[in-house]
Amino acid sequence: MPANKRPRRLNYSVNKKGPVTGWKVGKSITHFKKLKERIAFEWETKWLANAMTIVLAKLKKYGINPNKI
Repeated sequence: MPANKRPRRLNYSVNKKGPVTGWKVGKSITHFKKLKERIAFEWETKWLANAMTIVLAKLKKYGINPNKI
């Protein structure tokens, strides 16, 4: 393969690129709050338990303590 081919990984404007995370952190916090409200209203269902484990994993990934929300 010739060495003078253009790099295809860098075919985007670096200066116009936005943040990678976007609103992920805020949406995970609001999702956690809504799940807590649903658990208080509907009790603990299997679906809500699974959703809560996913949200808690995301909060742990982002370094947010769920006890302070």
